[in-house]
Amino acid sequence: MDVIFSSSQALLNAHSGITSHVGFIWQQTRTPLVVQFLRIILYVCLALSFMLFVERLYMGIVIAFVKLFRRKPEKKYKWEPLKGDLELGNYSYPMVLVQIPMCNEKEVYQLSIGAACNLSWPANRIFIQVLDDSTDPAIKVLVEQECRRWASKGVNIKYEIRDNRKGYKAGALREGMKHSYVKLCSHVAIFDADFQPEPDFLERSIPFLVHNPEIGLVQARWEFVNADECLMTKMQEMSFGYHFTVEQEVGSTAHSFFGFNGTAGVWRMSALNEAGGWKDRTTVEDMDLAVRAGLNGWKFVYVDDLKVKSELPSTFRAYRNQQHRWSCGPANLFRKMAMEIATNKKVSVWKKFYLIYSFFFVRKIIAHAVTFILYCVVIPATIFIPEIQVPTWGTIYIPTAITLLNIFGSARSMQLVVYWILFENVMSLHRTKATFIGLFESGRVNEWIVTEKLGDALKTKKGSKALKKLQFRVGERVHVLELFVGLYLLFCGWYDYSFGRNRFYIYLLLQAMAFFVVGFGYVGVFVPNS
Repeated sequence: MDVIFSSSQALLNAHSGITSHVGFIWQQTRTPLVVQFLRIILYVCLALSFMLFVERLYMGIVIAFVKLFRRKPEKKYKWEPLKGDLELGNYSYPMVLVQIPMCNEKEVYQLSIGAACNLSWPANRIFIQVLDDSTDPAIKVLVEQECRRWASKGVNIKYEIRDNRKGYKAGALREGMKHSYVKLCSHVAIFDADFQPEPDFLERSIPFLVHNPEIGLVQARWEFVNADECLMTKMQEMSFGYHFTVEQEVGSTAHSFFGFNGTAGVWRMSALNEAGGWKDRTTVEDMDLAVRAGLNGWKFVYVDDLKVKSELPSTFRAYRNQQHRWSCGPANLFRKMAMEIATNKKVSVWKKFYLIYSFFFVRKIIAHAVTFILYCVVIPATIFIPEIQVPTWGTIYIPTAITLLNIFGSARSMQLVVYWILFENVMSLHRTKATFIGLFESGRVNEWIVTEKLGDALKTKKGSKALKKLQFRVGERVHVLELFVGLYLLFCGWYDYSFGRNRFYIYLLLQAMAFFVVGFGYVGVFVPNS
């Protein structure tokens, strides 16, 4: 017994010695290393947050001016409806190419093809080009049959395929430009597979290009047929509301430049070709083309009241993949084009500053990174370090001001603002990760996953008896990264409630709950693979 007691006592003494040693090391390194490092990170994040606030405030002032004085593009640029000439007839209309790139779009291909074929434009002055990259032979057959059906009605529609998917969407659009009939066209309109332009789309957009030779692009606004499908689609609509109502409008009004949205727009063919055509070096081929054309001096016009119906991703997996592409691509493009923009001789210093600082650095880098790092990592960590005090303006005033400026244009969803804030913070995790992947060209930098469109399929599946008993694999619905961050925030919230004095626990516990909701897959609609 004495031997056992002695051994136990020795173990306890050893454990106590190790604990004391670790505690001594922590006390020695805490102030000069941990505290100082966290303080530096906090101050950097607060400075970046202030930069984001100034950017949002600037755009808020510009958009207030636009709305107050009703600065519509029809007043800034010449716009007159096109009419047939008595001698030339319909030949006075420019020849227009309409491109519809798609890949395995079984649920929505008929919508875009049908809408494009119903565009109000002289039949002998338009080509409808369906670029089918589908990997499923059955879907290819369906799309080709749909094209033949419209061709039998007298529509000038072309069904084009290729041997591979090199370059994804950019590659398909580039290959589409190589056909001989394209050389006859002076303008090209682009619609993704779920977009449904109104019949008068060309009649309202083309006149800007015809009457103003300096304009290279006309961009329409997206509106969504499934915005009310679930809470996630409602929150996406809020984010898009700010993007179109503020970002695109301000870019068009103040700088005659904005990022092409990749669809629901019309390009002047000479502007597209002069910029070097479609490139597949990033996952944002649309923004790449817009920046290159903008550096050549072409002006862009955004028409807010010209709307095109489309579909929002309603599954979290589809939305997450889309956001990865839209966050990684711009960061990677910034890496590739920063020096090219800085050394460009064709545009003013002011426009170069706008592109590098405002368009790329603040909106595409800072906006993603500071949201997650500051509000989901750094501020929660300060709870354990009482020496670091986060200023009130950094935790309340600036975030509140940015939020109020961000929700401008989403009046009908104001009651969802708290849910929107929490969800956006969750999504900032993926956007930050994607941004760094793009900046450092690592991992999934060139990953392209087609955004899943459900069309009417979800209604059909919901009504089927097969879905009454949902069975799914854990990996389909559980997201480990969100759960890990949720546990971190939950611990920080508990610690602040029990021992802290900051009263951050209200936000931290709510944010932890949001991460758990997403982590366990209870956001968006859920459609099992089977």
